[in-house]
Amino acid sequence: MGLRLLVFDGTPKKGERLLRAAWSTGAPLYRALGRVDAHHGATSWADALAWLTQFRRGEPISEIQYWGHGKWGTVFIANDVFTARALEAGHTHFEALAALRARMLPGGQSLMWFRTCETFGARAGHAFASRLANFLGARVAGHTHVIGALQSGLHGLHPGETPRWSDAEGLAAGSPDAPVSAKGSSPDAPHTIHFMNNVVPEAWFSS
Repeated sequence: MGLRLLVFDGTPKKGERLLRAAWSTGAPLYRALGRVDAHHGATSWADALAWLTQFRRGEPISEIQYWGHGKWGTVFIANDVFTARALEAGHTHFEALAALRARMLPGGQSLMWFRTCETFGARAGHAFASRLANFLGARVAGHTHVIGALQSGLHGLHPGETPRWSDAEGLAAGSPDAPVSAKGSSPDAPHTIHFMNNVVPEAWFSS
C-alpha cells in the first residue's frame, strides 16, 4: 500500500528537553508498534524533504506524520518555517515538494498529517490545508488547538474540497483573520485523540 513515514523536529531547544525527548523516543516506539515503517529527526525542512523524497526511493508513500511545533498555517523545524508559500514555483522547497508529490498514491489515498499545535486553525490554517491537499493530490490532516498528550481539533481534508470546520475553532483570543492565541486540548474539545492514537477517523475529513 505504500510506506508510512514519520518525521519529527530533531533539533535541540533550551527549555524543551522533555518535549523533544517525547518526540525522539515516541518515534521509535511507533516504529516498534508497527505504526510507521521508518522515522527521521530532521534539522531543517530541506533535511526533512530530502529524506522523504530519497528514503527507499521508487516506493510510494501512503502516510507522512510530522511531529513538531506549529502555528496557524505554519509548521516549524526549530526556526525554519514551512507555509503555503513553499508550494509556489521558485521557492527553495518547490522542487522537493514536487518530487514528494510524485510518490503519493493515486486518487488522494495518501495522507500528510501535521501533529502540531493549531496549524489548521484560523483562516491561515484553512488556506494552508486547501493548498497543500490540492498540490500534493493527497489527504491532509492537522489540529486547531494546542496539542500535547491530548490532541484536539483534528480535521482532515481531501484534495479539491473546502474546509468545513469553523475558522474560529480553537481560538482563545483574536479573530480568524488575526489570531492571537489558541485553546489547549481537552477531553471536551472537538475531535480529540490521544497521542498514541495513530488514525484520523474518516468521518473527520471534510466532504
